[in-house]
Amino acid sequence: MLLKLTKIPFIYFIILIFVLFTGKNTYAEASEDLFLKMHPMDSLKKTPDTLKIVKKQSSDLKSKVKYTASDSIRFDIMTKKVYLFGQAAIEYETIHLKAGFITIDWNDNSVFAEPSKDSTGKLSEKPIFTDENGTFNAESMKYNFTTKKGKITTVVTKEGEGYIHGEVVKKYENNDLYIKNGLYTTCDAETPHYHIAAKKLKVIPNDKVITGPAYLMIERIPTPFAIPFGFFPNSKGQSSGIIIPTYGESVNLGFFLRNGGYYIGLSDQLDLSIKGDMYSKGSWGTGVSSNYAKRYKYRGSINFNYNFIKNGEPELPNYQINKDFFINWNHSQDPKAHPNSLFTANVNAGSSTFYNHSISNTKDYLTNTFQSAISYTKTWPGKPFNLALSARHNQNTLNKQINISFPEATFNVNRITFFKNKIQSGEQKWYEKIGASYSLNAKNSLSTTDSTFFKEKLDHFQNGMRQSLPISTSFKLFKFFSLAPSININSTTYLQSIRKHWDDKQGVVTDTIKKLTSSLDYSLNASFFTRIYGLLQFKKGNVLAIRHVISPSVQFSYHPDFSAPAYGYYKYVKTNTQGDSTKYFIYQNGIFGGPPLGKAGILSFSLDNLLDMKVKNKKDTISGTKKIKIFENLSLNSSYNTAADSLKWSNINLNGRTTLFNKVFLNFSGTFDPYISDSIGRKINTFELKKNKKIARLTQAGLAFSFNLNPAAGKAKQSNKGTEQELKNINMNPDAYIDFNIPWTLNMNYNILYSKPNYKNAIITQTLSFSGDVSLTPKWKIGFNSGYDFINKDFSYSSISIYRDLHCWEMHFNWIPFGFRQSYNFQINVKSSMLQDLKLVRRRDWSENQ
Repeated sequence: MLLKLTKIPFIYFIILIFVLFTGKNTYAEASEDLFLKMHPMDSLKKTPDTLKIVKKQSSDLKSKVKYTASDSIRFDIMTKKVYLFGQAAIEYETIHLKAGFITIDWNDNSVFAEPSKDSTGKLSEKPIFTDENGTFNAESMKYNFTTKKGKITTVVTKEGEGYIHGEVVKKYENNDLYIKNGLYTTCDAETPHYHIAAKKLKVIPNDKVITGPAYLMIERIPTPFAIPFGFFPNSKGQSSGIIIPTYGESVNLGFFLRNGGYYIGLSDQLDLSIKGDMYSKGSWGTGVSSNYAKRYKYRGSINFNYNFIKNGEPELPNYQINKDFFINWNHSQDPKAHPNSLFTANVNAGSSTFYNHSISNTKDYLTNTFQSAISYTKTWPGKPFNLALSARHNQNTLNKQINISFPEATFNVNRITFFKNKIQSGEQKWYEKIGASYSLNAKNSLSTTDSTFFKEKLDHFQNGMRQSLPISTSFKLFKFFSLAPSININSTTYLQSIRKHWDDKQGVVTDTIKKLTSSLDYSLNASFFTRIYGLLQFKKGNVLAIRHVISPSVQFSYHPDFSAPAYGYYKYVKTNTQGDSTKYFIYQNGIFGGPPLGKAGILSFSLDNLLDMKVKNKKDTISGTKKIKIFENLSLNSSYNTAADSLKWSNINLNGRTTLFNKVFLNFSGTFDPYISDSIGRKINTFELKKNKKIARLTQAGLAFSFNLNPAAGKAKQSNKGTEQELKNINMNPDAYIDFNIPWTLNMNYNILYSKPNYKNAIITQTLSFSGDVSLTPKWKIGFNSGYDFINKDFSYSSISIYRDLHCWEMHFNWIPFGFRQSYNFQINVKSSMLQDLKLVRRRDWSENQ
């Protein structure tokens, strides 16, 4: 009998809802023997069939039950059942169930769900169950709310990174699942592209998935890869485990196992992995890495690697042993953690040959400089002070030079005006603009090579302190001009100085005086500048106007000759028996140098130009115009030293910068010498204009242009998959990920440099570098990186990479076709990190070519 809800007595409408399994996934009704062995207390033999328990009242429900159906709801009072037809849905606490047809049985507190069937027999609206543990899709479901046991047929559910399919599933009150004819996979396709099949599985929620004998199937084809039992971690958060190494053979190093070790999940905020490499010919390597994070506080990572590489045979002359190490540390602080202080670290340091003797990516191999910086900054709200403490490192892998600065401290006082009124009325007077700032820089540094770095002594460090006090003001002249005079006072303090004297036996002898000493110097400066605007308008055509902005300026700087005897910073020493002498600086080993040598009165000239135009733009519906830059900057500068006795004019420098089509960046420069030179390039105090009838001689010119063609350049990645932090990492490191949404990218840099220091043959260098990638299809992407030297007529480091998205699998192919690093690497692997060792690798290392 089909009745309307409003005509049924209220007491019959407190309906019991079932709760489907809240645990893990997969199929089916395993044999009794298996369950007795794996879970004896929950075996099907010893536990009654709770789906048939009766005489349970609705008063047992702890919360309200909500149910709906789009077609109809039928109440059978005699059998105490409720039937929901069409888009049926039930909600109870955290449980949500949707299906085409649902039956609620009041007698045994159970619920049954199955799909709808049309007149042709086609099924639709299959049952979907959702709770806090996940979502389950099945052909049919039956669950008893009282005993919390259920039975499901043809189920699919997600467990961690994997999916479990099952033919028949039985769920127990502790949420454990026992599955018959199940499969485990990380593929989310309805028919997985691969899976691990087993007749019997057990799922322990938030712990593990256990299988009996299992084997691998690819595209539903059995493979010979089988295991007697399977164990898949299924816990949330950090977990520990073995890192399976990759194996192979290298001609020079022998058979190897690489990147094997152990991963330790110490907590949700900290992990640790220890890896190692082993080679049959005696080489080995080890590495330790850790990631750490504290929400709203900081995050970072640290990596340390050490390699002991033996190349060649001990009996041969090319035998070589390389001991290399490298350390990376990155630390960033959340700005909200300490608004007035900030600590950051970016360390990249190690042996200069580390990436030459190890497998590395293109970026690491081509990098010839490594830089590190650790800094702490502090500001005081409402105060003009700020403090910075830092340690810096700079390393060149070509000349093996290392520069260390540790520690380094900088204290600054922002500009303070002395005569400014607290209550301003009217225009500021010139004396109200007089102000001063202060800075102090203390530094301890060392410059050495990587081979002698650990042998250096403390007294080899250079150290000192420099203080600066600039006082300045500015005011208008003749309405359109500005004048900005200033005086700079500098003081340098060192812990030691030198003295030289002549010894008849030893020659010039240098003595180190360990005593705190200081030097003082100053300079007077003035800048005179203005800005001129020119505008040319057009009444016809697409070009509406052309604007030219000219910024001429003249600067004057004066300082006395601090090498005069009265200052005591420069002294003379006898250099031979004939009595000749030379001048030397007592702080010549000082880190900041010292007062300048010689008197100077330098008058500098510069002329900056900006040229742009306004054109019509139909796409702009508001203004209807668009601004186009012709020259972003075109500058010309030179200087004249009034205190010099000869060669008073400096070189004339020309620099320009512009952007074409908002894509191509163009830079050009030129250097012109107004004086003639001799055969080896030394200047002679004779103007080119006097001898060769031209203003100046071109000695150097450069042209560089680059462009980055990317349809999605500058656009942040958006996705509803993954966590917020994962998306942030992708946007911070776009080069580390493959994005098929970008159809292609092309980066190109072209440089040509002309140099002619004298009248002999000119030197020209010309190089081209390019890189990019192309998405041939939504699943194929090809990347490339190369360059060409037009002078040497040879290609630079070149590589080709091919990537294929195979849904739940992926393929990588990296090939360096020629050169010192000639090699290839081919790999097919499962994407999921849980099955990261399910892969096929073929490679040929660059070391095999040596």
